[in-house]
Amino acid sequence: MADIARKRAGPQKDLPMTVTLPDGAVSRDHNPLIEESILPTAFDQRPIGAWGYAWIWVGIAVIIATYSLGATGAQGGIPLGQIALTILAANLVLGVFMLLTADIGTEHGLPFAVYLRAPFGTRGTHLPSLSRGLVAAMWFGIQTYLGAIALNGIGSYFFSFDNWVVWYVLFAALQIINTAAGIKAVEKLAALAAPAIIAISVWMYFSLDGIAEMKGINIWTFQADGQMSLLVLFVANLGFWSTMAIDIPNLTRFVRTEPGARGFFARNRRVFAGQLIALPVTQAVIAGLGAVSWIATGNWNPIEVIQGDAQGIALIALLVLVVLAQWSTNNSANLIPAALTFVNAAPRLLDYRLGVALAGIVGTLCFPWAILDNLFTSLGYYGAFLSAIGGIMVADYYLIRRRRLNAPDLYRPEGQFRYMAGFNPAGLVAWLIAGGLAAMWPEYAVLIGFPVGLILYTALMRAIVLPRHRQAEIDSGFADRFLATSRGASWSDIAGSHLASREDL
Repeated sequence: MADIARKRAGPQKDLPMTVTLPDGAVSRDHNPLIEESILPTAFDQRPIGAWGYAWIWVGIAVIIATYSLGATGAQGGIPLGQIALTILAANLVLGVFMLLTADIGTEHGLPFAVYLRAPFGTRGTHLPSLSRGLVAAMWFGIQTYLGAIALNGIGSYFFSFDNWVVWYVLFAALQIINTAAGIKAVEKLAALAAPAIIAISVWMYFSLDGIAEMKGINIWTFQADGQMSLLVLFVANLGFWSTMAIDIPNLTRFVRTEPGARGFFARNRRVFAGQLIALPVTQAVIAGLGAVSWIATGNWNPIEVIQGDAQGIALIALLVLVVLAQWSTNNSANLIPAALTFVNAAPRLLDYRLGVALAGIVGTLCFPWAILDNLFTSLGYYGAFLSAIGGIMVADYYLIRRRRLNAPDLYRPEGQFRYMAGFNPAGLVAWLIAGGLAAMWPEYAVLIGFPVGLILYTALMRAIVLPRHRQAEIDSGFADRFLATSRGASWSDIAGSHLASREDL
């Protein structure tokens, strides 16, 4: 038996010092499933606290497209107060779902793509994980393009230099370097960007409200002639962050957890504020600004509205908001997920830094300036298949394995997650059927893809896969030795690799 030493972050109460794993670990040098950046994190590799995680989510939630979401509600005849409350409620629901998948990171320290080896197989993981990675890379390109336009506005106003392509290259390089520097660099940027974003957003609200007052419009009582239902707006917002909801372990694996935190609340207490306060409140505020902008001027984009009259410091503040918003979203929500899925697909060829660079290149080759013309159509179809992954993940983690996981076998080519030549038919069939059904009604994709994926996967695993492919954590009667944080341990030494010095992530 191989004894894996537990890494600890500072003095802790007396807890078991080892995790006993099965024999047969494969040497890292000859293992096609291992690269350091996708191995489980130890306790001393989890530096993000509750405030840091909340700041990260403030930055993630502020994206230009959110303005359009709120304005769509206003055009549809929904009053401003109801728009804000509906979007707040939708994001609270998303926050609860994110807490469920977040536990994969806080309990086991695993990234999203590696965990998908459990429901999809060691080879099958690449199909769903790369679909998420490509979407993340595409969003990086879109966000970078919008940031480059803002930087070009600053350059044109102050230096008479007008070339957004140059700003795109420079801004992309800056974000790649920042994200490649690791999670601590990402957290520091969020701590700087989030307060600035909040302050500028407050200023934007009063500026837009002033424009409305001059036109004799009360933004809180205004109601257009549209007939949009609250349910449509609610579901549209669910789809907005469904992609991020499934790969949230990529972030929570770096959130500080106390060894031996057995209760769900105790283990995830530093995650709650980010998912249940920072995300819902910020998203509601930003969407509300989009609604106010449309009500006051007929233009959903408040940045364009205010930029038309702003000069000097006001113009700089406005464009700084755009840059910080795109940057703080890109590194956490786009570059990190894309990089880790690419590394997971080719561990022998890529490390984390190369994965980040590749994500930037792929995002640019997606021609994001063209995607913007059909953004919400694309989101609907991508969201359909990605929401199905969420249902499969929750089913696998909670219903099939009851949070226990034979994590070492995730990194063994011939382990229990090989299934049929590396593919788990239950995961793949459930994903394709649930995703296909959701894509038929993209406006309700999340409400279809998630539950259908959950039900189909659970049924197929129990009826077809588990009788033929034994799973150690299930056969053990869900023994506690297949837990990590809950029993005061971490899976950080897979294949005998001592990773205490890893600083790239």
